[in-house]
This record gives sequence, C-alpha cells and structure tokens, in this order.
Amino acid sequence: MGTYVLRRILQMIPVFIGATLLIFLMVYTLPGDPIAALFGDKAADPAQVAQLRHLYYLDQPLWKQYLHYMWNLLQGNFGTSFTGRSVAALMGDAFPVTIRLALVAFAFEIFVGIPLGLLSGLKRGSLLDTLVLIGTLIVISIPVFVLANVAQQVVGVNLGWVTPTVQNSNDISQLILPGLVLGSLSLAFVTRLTRTSIGENRRADYMRTAVAKGLPQRTVISRHLLRNSLIPVVTFLGTDLGALMGGAIVTEGIFNVKGVGNLLYQAIRHKEGPTVVGVVTVLVIVYLVASLVVDLLYAVLDPRIRYA
Repeated sequence: MGTYVLRRILQMIPVFIGATLLIFLMVYTLPGDPIAALFGDKAADPAQVAQLRHLYYLDQPLWKQYLHYMWNLLQGNFGTSFTGRSVAALMGDAFPVTIRLALVAFAFEIFVGIPLGLLSGLKRGSLLDTLVLIGTLIVISIPVFVLANVAQQVVGVNLGWVTPTVQNSNDISQLILPGLVLGSLSLAFVTRLTRTSIGENRRADYMRTAVAKGLPQRTVISRHLLRNSLIPVVTFLGTDLGALMGGAIVTEGIFNVKGVGNLLYQAIRHKEGPTVVGVVTVLVIVYLVASLVVDLLYAVLDPRIRYA
C-alpha cells in the first residue's frame, strides 16, 4: 500500500506541473494589459506602469514568470493581487465558504442520491422507479441558473422559508438552499448511476451465492450488493467534489455567496492573473488528492482489490 501511494504521489507531480503551466499560459497570454487596466480611463504614468510591471514580474519573459511563480509556490507564496492584498489571504477568506457550500451539496448527493438510487435499483419497474427516473431527468434537463432562480423565488420569496439571498456566508444554515441547487445535477447523476450499478450487480453470481447461503436480506444488500455497487459512484463523487468547488460561480453569484466562485469571477473580470492562477492551482490540488483518496477507497469497498 505504501509503495502504491508513493508511486501515485510521484505521478501527481507532472500532472500538477502540466495543469499549472496550462492555466498560467492561458491567463497570462490573454490580450490586454492588466496594469494599464488598473488606471481605468485615466492616463497612466509610464514610470508608475514600469514600476508595477517590475513589481509583479510582468517585465520578464513568460517562461521566467512561470518559474518565478512556481518557486514562490513551493515556499507557500501564492503572490500578490493587483489590489495589493495577498492572494493567500483572499483565498483564506473565500475557500472556507465554498468548502462549506460544497460539503452541503456533497451531503445531499450522498444521503439523498444514493438511497434513492438504491431503492430505485431494488424496485425496478415500480412506480417509485419511474418517478425517480422522471425526476432526475427533469433535474438534468434544467440549467443550474434556471433552477437557482426558481428555487430562490419559490422557497425564498413565495414560501419565505429562507432568505432569497445569503446574508452571512459563514452561516451554514443559509447555505442549505444554494447547496441543494449546486448539488442538484450531481445528485441526479448519483441517483441514476447507483440505480444502474445496483441493477447490474443484482444479477451477479456472488449475489445468488449469498442468497443461497441463507444470509439475511439486510446483510446481502449492505455487505455484498451495495459495497460493490458503490465503486463507480465513489469514482464520480471523488471527482465531483472538486467540480463543486470550481463550478460554484453561477450559484454563488445568484445567492450572493462570498466564496471561491465570486472571487474567481471578480478576478477574471479585472484580469487579476495571480488570483486566477492561485485559485485554480488549489483546485488542481483538490482534484489530485480526491483522485488518490478514491483509488484507496476501492480496496475498502471491494476486498478483492489489493494494492501491491
């Protein structure tokens, strides 16, 4: 196991370098001068512009800028935004909010999506199965921004159960509705994926053997059927955690959540290269770690899998 983990960590290094290089090139080769944009419609002082370009290392070739960024990154320095504030401090304010929002969405996927998929898979062809399939198909078909506005109007305005917009991003109770909206698409996929996996594994030989041995139905479902059926679901959930954090721009904008999505949107809008690269770099790390954890969970779910 230790050798496998070490090998996977070593494999992450070129992936991390390639991903950060790609996003760095995409951000810093965009047309327009971010330093000149800081002055707006005012005439920029050439001496001041040159000083700022030197301060942010923009007067160097692109490859030197990337090496400079990676060297600072290895020391835990994500750079400084064009507003003069540390990028690490900006992310320190935004990431906890988005992590809470993503965890709320993640909880809905696990505690609602998996049980629904399990019941639907066990009762294929029933009224419940039909309703689940129709409901998940409707959720998949509706764009997130439409679902967010409908939920905001119905639950927040008409019913008055929650505030239409989040007043305090640190209050997790106010993140329940945006978390449900954020995780709605993934919840539908988890439900359908669980249903399909349950249906396939019910016909497997080991299931017939477990039933023939006279094991209780609860043991057959929980220990044999569900554990093996969760392998593709866990794969999806592992990658989805990073997607929830990176894809919250629309949801956070509609519900006024001051998280990573809002930070990333503002950074892109004002061409804040250091902030964009810093946020995406952290998201890349989240994806890589989640992928490793998913691989390790395979052995927990299926005893036949061993890492030599």
